Amino acid sequence: MKIVIALVLLVLGSLAFHWWSPWWFTPLASNWGTIDTTIDITLYITGFVFVAVNLFLALAVFRYRHSANRRADYEPENASLEKWLTGITTVGIVAMLAPGLAVWADFVKVPEDADIVEVFGEQWQWSYRYPGADGQLGEVDARFMSVDNPLGMSPNDPAGADDILIRGEDLRLPLDRSVKVLLRSRDVLHNFAVPQFRVKMDMVPGTVSYVWFTPTRTGRFDVMCMELCGIAHYAMRGNVIVEEQEDFERWLAEQRTWAEIQGDARGDPVAGKAQYTVCAACHGGSGQGNQDMHAPQLAGMPAWYLQRQLEHYQQGVRGAHEADTFGQQMAPMAAILGSREAVRDVSAWLSSLPPTQPAGTVSGDPGRGKAHYNSCGACHGNRAQGNEALQAPGLAGLQDWYIRQQLENFRKGIRGGHSDDRYGQQMVLMARSLQNEQSINDLLSYLNTL
Repeated sequence: MKIVIALVLLVLGSLAFHWWSPWWFTPLASNWGTIDTTIDITLYITGFVFVAVNLFLALAVFRYRHSANRRADYEPENASLEKWLTGITTVGIVAMLAPGLAVWADFVKVPEDADIVEVFGEQWQWSYRYPGADGQLGEVDARFMSVDNPLGMSPNDPAGADDILIRGEDLRLPLDRSVKVLLRSRDVLHNFAVPQFRVKMDMVPGTVSYVWFTPTRTGRFDVMCMELCGIAHYAMRGNVIVEEQEDFERWLAEQRTWAEIQGDARGDPVAGKAQYTVCAACHGGSGQGNQDMHAPQLAGMPAWYLQRQLEHYQQGVRGAHEADTFGQQMAPMAAILGSREAVRDVSAWLSSLPPTQPAGTVSGDPGRGKAHYNSCGACHGNRAQGNEALQAPGLAGLQDWYIRQQLENFRKGIRGGHSDDRYGQQMVLMARSLQNEQSINDLLSYLNTL
């Protein structure tokens, strides 16, 4: 009798959880309502079978429970029953598969007038490429990939000169326009998924896969990697912003082409040294930093990272949080460097300076800290040397008090909370994996040995 009650409660509990569950589909934001319908059909069929089978089991256990006055009837074959079961099962399987096949036929047939955009996945970030004025994407190849050419743009294809490359930002799309999304992976198996659009597709290194959809409402939607692509898989997130056609075209016109990116001049350290004068009051004449001023060492830091942080201060991406006291002080200082060239020159000057090895201020266990660093090393390098391809700065040689301050800011959402701070958002997730103060001390103690 206990088994009968358990089976009945299982059915009732499952039905109750289904109807009152807080987890359900996100509101649809594309043309793929047929995918929802297909999933509903599958759910209804499997749900009916689940309820029927379990209630039948409960009935069978109750009706044919053990009795000393009754013996089991052995019946090795029942052709009629087998035919019925085979027929019903066939109908159920066809009913589940047929709608999916019909939807898949539409899913792989891209409208002729669909726009084209490329999504490029790599551990653990998304990049995007739009065709320029010629309406076509240039050739790409893995053999052309480098730090300065992360997407592998071919130098031999003039069609790629006007391609628009977007790294570390959002994917933007116009409302009510079909788009074919080409999918490439740089390193491992990824999966591009936008739950609100009901689309997902594997990204296999060496091949180009695709999905297509038509955004049907404006807003900001989630981009996720739904494939276990490495230790920081859960942090590989992004956004799709769907906006009116006019807003999209205005934004696209403001973006830089591949030819313009290639034409960027290198920063001038000589000019940067003169412009650095205003920074020296806090960070020191040689960029050595000053703990009393809560100013970290800048000497020897990579120019690309310094440039990004200065631009984030100028744009309000960093230093705008009310609890970020020192960031609020930095924002107006960064604004003094008014042009892109000035920011580039100062960054070049600082990166050319030799860093000093700061004294440690924490007490922890470097051995345990090394274990904690395994997750960090996936981006920042096994010796904390940094990785430009992943936009992860070097941590070796940075003052431990400054790293602690930033980890606390990430953990509290003071830093990395801005929607445009893509790498900061990833760091929020990683920083929160350090469970307590001792974990941070151990990690910092290990970094001090590098």
